Formats: sequence, structure tokens, C-alpha cells
Amino acid sequence: MSEAFIIDAVRTPRGIGKVGKGALADIHPQQLGATVLSALRDRNDLDTSAVDDVIFGTSMQVGTQGGDLARMALLDAGYDVRASGVTLDRFCGSGITTTNMAAASVMAGMEDVVIAGGCEMMSLHPALGAAQAGVRAPLMDAGNLRLRARHPQTHQGVAADAIASLEGIPREALDHLAYVSQQRAARAIAEGRFDKSLVPVYKEDGTLALDREEFPRPQTTLEGLAQLAPSFGGMADFPLDESGITLRSMVLARYPGLDITHVHHAGNSSGVVDGAAAILVASAGAVKANGWTPRARIVAAANMGDDPTLMLNAPVPAAKKVLAKAGLSIDDIDLFEINEAFSVVAEKFIRDLDLDRDKVNVNGGAMALGHPIAATGAMLIGTVLDELERTGGRYGLVTMCAAGGMAPAIIIERI
Repeated sequence: MSEAFIIDAVRTPRGIGKVGKGALADIHPQQLGATVLSALRDRNDLDTSAVDDVIFGTSMQVGTQGGDLARMALLDAGYDVRASGVTLDRFCGSGITTTNMAAASVMAGMEDVVIAGGCEMMSLHPALGAAQAGVRAPLMDAGNLRLRARHPQTHQGVAADAIASLEGIPREALDHLAYVSQQRAARAIAEGRFDKSLVPVYKEDGTLALDREEFPRPQTTLEGLAQLAPSFGGMADFPLDESGITLRSMVLARYPGLDITHVHHAGNSSGVVDGAAAILVASAGAVKANGWTPRARIVAAANMGDDPTLMLNAPVPAAKKVLAKAGLSIDDIDLFEINEAFSVVAEKFIRDLDLDRDKVNVNGGAMALGHPIAATGAMLIGTVLDELERTGGRYGLVTMCAAGGMAPAIIIERI
């Protein structure tokens, strides 16, 4: 089997995902995707006619994010029309999945140059809420009785609180991890650790829209976090239909008697942001033909399903699976990136795998930087690659939870 190499990885800054407040909220998703595709082309002297495919993740494929965003973005970027594009949805895990699929295609010998990545404009989500309810019926539609009877699927925030309650993880630990995330992100920004991959976003008229992270709150304190009210208690008890079923009762249908303590809030949950990322993946033949110097080799990839009711617990088994595929152990991995969808996801990951905390999310995570859903996975792969190069590490493992109770995972090796 052929090898798949990462030639380059780029991303936009994360803009606050709120219309009227976020610097990227007025940018069309196609233009945001085109920003990272243009950067890959320009930074690597890429002949876009040689691009076999662009695989993008977009979780909410409705409205301006519909219509195969990958293809539209590459056309917007001025790519050769012979470059094809496809857009997929594995919810939060989409950005890792696109990279894994690009690698699989190259390793199988089917393609030589593939761009993976994702784009998500969370500022569009409120406006697209009605469409979202239709698209994501298995997650929230109270009328989907047949699937709900088999697999009750609640809201991710309620699931996060349920996991913390089941695991006995106190709010203090979750708040502390959120505080650490903010401090690490602030240090990374101050030291320029994201600069290699970060590309600015410009408006249609050529003026700068955003060239820095917009979401972090370095002024965060533990005392301030402790004062924030939990976010998901009221939601858990709101009737979904005339039968009186609630998100809490959906969890209790699978875990009778569980006393759900609500411990997650805006400070220890991932931030709502806009953003895009892209990764250039190539075969050994394409590397030689283009005179590229690979930055990393994709070692192994894996996908894992888990309980769809708790929804967020698949990263640990996904990490174990990808390690087994790679023939590596926990001790072989220099850096881990586990998406901070909610604090309990990262905290449980660290505890269950008995990880050295100084190897996990060393430059902060989504609680500090934000989580642009389908773009996040590709962002994390670029982040871990940059940090491996900065520190001289060899292996990085990236994984994240995804709605429906899933987790993709990837291991890369710095070259």
C-alpha cells in the first residue's frame, strides 16, 4: 500500500459565530472555504488541474452552506475546473473524516493529490434552525418515535452533564480544565504558535476581515467560571411534544435512576465560532513530481461508534483502535488533541487513558478557541503538526466526539 503525506495545513482564524458581533459572520461560506484553498495553492505552487478531489466537511448543509460547498469553494478560489469536490457530514468529526478519506484514497493508489478540510459558519445556525430541525431529525425531532425508542438521542450538553454525573467528575475539575485551556491558548497566541498555519480572511472588497483569533478570553479566572450558571438544566426538562417527553427522560430511559447534575456552562463548553481549514495530502509520486517536502506521514486512521444516548464517549475507544492499527502505544504519542466539545470529554479522555496532561491540548482547545463544527478536526490536525515541528516530537494523535455517538481518529508522524 502506498503512503499518504501531509504537504501543508492551513486554517482561518476563528471568528465569533454571531451575526453583528463576529468578524466572519458576513463572509459567504464559499468565500471562507476559498480562502484556505487559495492559501494551499499559493503556498505550495499547486497546479490545481492536478488536484484529484477536494473533500470538505460541512455539518449543516442547508442554505448558503448547501450545494456541495467543496466544489463551490474551489471554483470560488479559481481552481481549475477539472478539480472535483465533495462535501460530507460526520457532524463534529467531519474534519478528521475528510482527512482520513483523502489519505485512504491516496494510500489505495486511486488518487495522488487530494485536499481535505472543512468549513462551518456557526453564525448561520440560528437563521437555519428550522431547516436544521428537518435535516437532523434523528437528533432532536420528537416525532421520530421509531428511532427514539431504539436509541434515545438527547442534546450534547445534556449528554455531557449525564457523563459527568455517571463518572463522578465534579464541576471544579471541569472548570479547572477550562481555565487551563484559556491560559494555554493565550500563551500559544502570544508566542506565535499558530502563525504558521493561520491565513487572514479578506472581505469581498479586499479589506481585511480577520487575521487573529477572535473568541479567546484570556482574562478568564477560576472564580469567574465558578459563578457561571449551568446552561442545560432548563433545556433538559423542556417538553419536546404533547406526550411530555424531555431530554432528561430520554437519558433516563437508558440510565434509570441517574441523578443528572448540571455542571456545564458557557465557560467550560466549546465556543460558537466560524472558520475553515484545509490540508494538502499527496502520494509519494506526487511529492516527487512537484518537488514538495512533506511535513508528515499519515500513519493510521480509525472510526468508532459508541452509545448514541451519551453521544460523547467514543474518543477513548477510537484512540485505542487507531493506536492498535498503528502498532503504537500511548507512550509512543508525543501530543494528543482531543476536541473540547465539553470539558467532560477531554477530562474523561485524560483520565481513562491515564495521559500526561502536559501532552494533551497543549495550546488550548475549543473551550478557549471555539469549535467550528466540521472544520475543527482539520484545524486540530494542523495544530498538532505545527506543535510537533516546534517541539521536535514524532507522533500526534487527534480525535473528537461526534453526534450520534461516534469518533474518528488519526495518527500522524512528523517528517
